[in-house]
Amino acid sequence: MKEFDQLDEKLVDWIGRQRMYFVGTAPSGDDGLVNISPKGWMDSFRVLGPRQVAYLDVFGSGVETIAHLKQNGRIVVMLCAFEGGPRILRLHGHGDVLEHGTPAFDRLIGAFPVGATQGGERSIRSIIRVDVERIADSCGYGVPRMDYVGERDQYERGTAVKERKQGAEELLEFRRKRAAVSLDGLPALTQPDVSSRA
Repeated sequence: MKEFDQLDEKLVDWIGRQRMYFVGTAPSGDDGLVNISPKGWMDSFRVLGPRQVAYLDVFGSGVETIAHLKQNGRIVVMLCAFEGGPRILRLHGHGDVLEHGTPAFDRLIGAFPVGATQGGERSIRSIIRVDVERIADSCGYGVPRMDYVGERDQYERGTAVKERKQGAEELLEFRRKRAAVSLDGLPALTQPDVSSRA
């Protein structure tokens, strides 16, 4: 295992070549559910500085990461090589939730391309910004080699079908309810309305 003082040019280049990453968070205390989320769409991930990264958070099946970050801020981002030489990189730190429609969100959204996620801008509910406190890699010998085939299109197709069946406003209301609290009942998004960007 090796620790790094910062995300230098070589690490940034390696991060940019990975196809996915994983985000881990947990609530405070002795109980509550630990959460690990796989993330794709690497255009949705940005290295903002030597010790800061951010990614676009889209509407999905849960809101655990946001709820945990609002409670205690702890987060780890893990990337591992499925192609090329073996490597696992972990970025431990504290994260902020920049909700859609806030000044902080508006200041940072320009760092990402419009097509960074399937579903485009209408799918984005927040930006997760991480101040990285520990940067460490490990061997990754146990991670299998896998070939990248392509992105799945179910997210975009599913959103389009729901909008046709339910209407845009009903879909937003569904998303509001799903984004209000975590599985453990922790508060999550306060303003999950993205209608202005639809």
